[in-house]
Amino acid sequence: MTQAPPTTSAAIRSLDLNLYYGSFHALKDVNIAIRPRRITAIIGPSGCGKSTLLRCFNRMNERLAGVRITGQLFLNDVDIRAVGTDLTRLRKRVGMVFQRPNPFPLSVYDNVAYGLRIHDMKQSREDLDVAVEHALRATTLWDNVKDDLHRSALELSAEQQQRLCISRLVAVEPEILLMDEPCSALDPIATEHIEELMRGLADRYTIVIVTHNMQQAARVSQDSGFMLLGELVEFGPTELIFTTPKDKRTEDYVTGRYG
Repeated sequence: MTQAPPTTSAAIRSLDLNLYYGSFHALKDVNIAIRPRRITAIIGPSGCGKSTLLRCFNRMNERLAGVRITGQLFLNDVDIRAVGTDLTRLRKRVGMVFQRPNPFPLSVYDNVAYGLRIHDMKQSREDLDVAVEHALRATTLWDNVKDDLHRSALELSAEQQQRLCISRLVAVEPEILLMDEPCSALDPIATEHIEELMRGLADRYTIVIVTHNMQQAARVSQDSGFMLLGELVEFGPTELIFTTPKDKRTEDYVTGRYG
């Protein structure tokens, strides 16, 4: 695999990244370096390319017909677009949480154990039990479900289902958590709880969150990027993006003049 120049401590880095859906130019020369064990927010109006960029980081866009990508993407300075990249392993290292909770129609236990079994990570039932409990504790869901691990995951509340989906990712020991509008289907109290969870998880994981909610970005992230029409207009510390942006387009967006 191609090695990126060792000039950055970025967990994820793109160089001149372009993506096309057919003839539509969705991402335009995106250069971004996301630092490890921090929360990075990607903000911008609908259709600006936020989710498309997020899905590049574990190569999910390539499942779609007509997608063409140019440029480079690095995970810990290793080119993940190189020929021969193991996509199953990549998506284990870079997990994704979607807008709406998507638990499998299985028990709580089997949802968390699913990835462990697929990747053959735990050989014994005892090891599997320990790993499931650890993952549920990591998302503070254990106390709510420990007495009924074999109930259907679909019976949980929306917030609990989202926590369960995060537990499912955490169980396989990823390096990066991608979160695409993870609170959009939740009420304000549940949103607050998921934000608290994100802050706690950032001690162990690199988290990249796409959000339309600028207040949420300001609350949870250390770094932010503003996107517009497929371009990464500005990227930097969240406090500076929201208080003293360098680009007039960023200022107009964060002050509510448009978007």
